[in-house]
Amino acid sequence: MRILIYGINFHPEPTGTGKYTGDMAHWLAGRGHDVRVVTAPPSYPHWRVLPEYSAWKYSRECFHLQNGNEKTSGVRHGQAPTIEIFRCPIWVPENPNGAKRLLHLASFGLSSVPPLIRQVDWPPDVVLVVEPTFFCALQALLVARWSGAKAWLHIQDFEVDAAFELGDLSSSRLRDWALTMERRILSLFDRVSTISNRMVDRLHSKGVDPDRCILFPNWVDTDEIYPLAEPSLFRRELGITDSTVVALYAGSMGKKHGLDLLVDAAIRLSSCPNLRFVFCGKGPEEQNFVDRVKGLANVSLLPVQPAERLNDLLNLADIHLLPQLSDAADLLMPSKLTGMMASGRAIVATAYPGTELFSVLEGRGIVTPPRDVDAFVSALLRLVEKSSVRDQLGQEARKYAVSNLNRDEILRRFEGSVLNTCGIFSFDEGVVPCATQREKLPV
Repeated sequence: MRILIYGINFHPEPTGTGKYTGDMAHWLAGRGHDVRVVTAPPSYPHWRVLPEYSAWKYSRECFHLQNGNEKTSGVRHGQAPTIEIFRCPIWVPENPNGAKRLLHLASFGLSSVPPLIRQVDWPPDVVLVVEPTFFCALQALLVARWSGAKAWLHIQDFEVDAAFELGDLSSSRLRDWALTMERRILSLFDRVSTISNRMVDRLHSKGVDPDRCILFPNWVDTDEIYPLAEPSLFRRELGITDSTVVALYAGSMGKKHGLDLLVDAAIRLSSCPNLRFVFCGKGPEEQNFVDRVKGLANVSLLPVQPAERLNDLLNLADIHLLPQLSDAADLLMPSKLTGMMASGRAIVATAYPGTELFSVLEGRGIVTPPRDVDAFVSALLRLVEKSSVRDQLGQEARKYAVSNLNRDEILRRFEGSVLNTCGIFSFDEGVVPCATQREKLPV
């Protein structure tokens, strides 16, 4: 099957949507599908294009999947799958808030039109567009119609809702127009998928026929992310003793992440002798966050870590921290949650009862109301004082990850849905391991 993936974020971005879209593309190619990707040069979460890429030029590259060391991907015998990647110019602002973020998304929506249209001659069996950004939806629909392909929209983040509910945009007239346009465009896709049950419910409320809605959750490779038997190497590198409890936030630093709560908690607990906060991430709120924690003796800062050190990083935590603003609670499921749970560590998150995050973490973590510093600090102190509670919650989180977030199982179900949508019967399960190698190609 020929699969065209269209989205602003892709490998080698280490976190968020780019990580999942890249992982999905490699998995599908490993199953023997022909995969092409129209995307931008990697810039997330640093909000600057990586040095080896250009923000202003079109480029083409190819990933070759060969027999090698990827344990859980595979190719059908006798095939040598590749992923062709078409990268398009993009404007990346230093501070991506409000109108600047919209211009950032729109720049890719416009620059990606020529290489996207050229895929009509390929042609694809399915055009899979990933939101964000919704600016790409109309182009994806047109290419799908012109090529006779099925049109599939996968929503990682309801960006239209989030833009207004998080205050990036405030005009009620603009909101009404945007939501009306969104509803009309959603109705044109053959399938619409998203990452949580509550987000599927929101699709229904936006008028998407339940028969066209698919639950396609994010995943984790539980063979790559797992509890370490020994203390993480990061403890020695940061000079943290084995007896010190580490509360870790590792992820993007943006407006929707509610980072003020972490600063307030670190200040409140600055006199707690056996607790260290470690913050690791990048994003538009990073400088403001760093300025506020500067000088706190109980805080350590780390840059974004490479993928090969992710398991060590997640195992640095005795307690994972997962704050988010209440306005965003049901607009997304935090992508970082899967790794947290797979690492087998306790989690303290913020959400209200009835949200998807609350239900997932019930009995597997502690969930406090958003913006409630007192409740958040109380939960942290409880876990600092009771290692048995930390261990129990971590074990339950790990069990959930193994049973419900397994990468291969989730992607096999997704593959089956795509094949069914395209009227193609699934092929056999015979696979061999594979690995990837990138080759730069002329545009």
